[in-house]
Amino acid sequence: MTVSYTLKVAEARFGGFSGLLLRWRGSIYKLLYKEFLLFIALYALLSVTYRLLLTQEQKHVYAQVARYCNRSADLIPLSFVLGFYVTMVVNRWWAQYTSIPLPDQLMCVISATVHGVDQRGRLLRRTLIRYANLASVLVLRSVSTRVLKRFPTMEHVVDAGFMSQEERKKFESLKSDFNKYWIPCVWFTNLAAQARKDGRIRDDIALCLLLDELNKYRAKCSMLFHYDWISIPLVYTQVVTIAVYSFFALSLVGRQFVEPVAGAAKPREPLEPGQAVGDLDMYVPLTTLLQFFFYAGWLKVAEQIINPFGEDDDDFETNQLIDRNLQVSLLSVDDMYQNLPPTEKDAYWDEDSAQPPYTVATVAESLRPSFLGSTFNLRMSDDPEQSLQVEASPGPARPVTAQTPLLGRFLGVGAPSPAISLRNFGRVRAPRTPHLLRFRAEEGGDIEAADRIEEEASGSGDETQQP
Repeated sequence: MTVSYTLKVAEARFGGFSGLLLRWRGSIYKLLYKEFLLFIALYALLSVTYRLLLTQEQKHVYAQVARYCNRSADLIPLSFVLGFYVTMVVNRWWAQYTSIPLPDQLMCVISATVHGVDQRGRLLRRTLIRYANLASVLVLRSVSTRVLKRFPTMEHVVDAGFMSQEERKKFESLKSDFNKYWIPCVWFTNLAAQARKDGRIRDDIALCLLLDELNKYRAKCSMLFHYDWISIPLVYTQVVTIAVYSFFALSLVGRQFVEPVAGAAKPREPLEPGQAVGDLDMYVPLTTLLQFFFYAGWLKVAEQIINPFGEDDDDFETNQLIDRNLQVSLLSVDDMYQNLPPTEKDAYWDEDSAQPPYTVATVAESLRPSFLGSTFNLRMSDDPEQSLQVEASPGPARPVTAQTPLLGRFLGVGAPSPAISLRNFGRVRAPRTPHLLRFRAEEGGDIEAADRIEEEASGSGDETQQP
């Protein structure tokens, strides 16, 4: 069963995540404790061998090997390789969950488009939604070990009510080398076409809507099957696994507390002038154990969720999804068909603004102002001229000059870009005139003066363009 702790982290508080560290089911301790104990046992075995069983000369050789292994372990890009791999696995894990077919949209369309309160209409609606549920059961049997253990044979599917004996015979008579989860979807389309012919579906638009929803449902079944078929490339999983195991194999030797290098002071010995300090002999490698816990735990997370259709603590509850989908869909197309509560005026019928009541625990939220937009409280300039409305005078369009913000700081606001088009290089151009603005008459603008300026500007431009 999926481990849910959403309520425990509904509010951020002191030590909010700390309470989750004491859980066992679904925890990293349950996943990692065997590998963790094995790593500690191997480290202790090497440490005892070095301290008690080796001669002084052998200890010296072992110390050289340990330093070499320690330097070599740092050359493995473990964080990059493992982090990218886990990110890929988590994205794939969520995509697989969103690919699980749910009949909610399809059952609403069936209830709205397949009509008839008689026995025939009820039979059509229940059969259509049963075919949809049968398709999901067949595809989940192919990808989920829990569902396969629940329905190991097609006889179990028949006994569960998803398929009749005649449908089973028809299903088994169709020979195919591939998975046949799509057959109930074809039955669905044929039955829907027959319902349209009989008038149970009143127009082609309703039939098209029904088949569109079925295709979306079938597409999710197909995507779920292909996620099971196409895995993350094996070579990448092998590279990540070898990188993690190699790192800690080198750490078993390289992180041992060995004798210091020549010239360094041994622990608990007084230092001489200019003498280097040796490493502290702690017997227990705390930082190495933490590193193993983090990196190996990271790999275990990927191992658990790379296939969420197994029987781990955090794998998907596929059997409960099957039960929920069947119950809800049959209830929607049968008991709820044309079973409406009486329509009546709502509680805010005579009110201009609806305001639902608050409880004492939530009344403070009603005192907060509503969010109207990020620019609503922007302070505008107090100068009235900045709010003056103007209109651009009609005239020939001018080419837009690219602006360079950095050069504009030194050369002025209107500094053009230093980039020059080769196509326009050497072309004679008329001198540019300032952009003219025509003020509105009610605001005191001199329209005649503006017209004279435009005529003079156009006349000077014509003279410049003459050869």
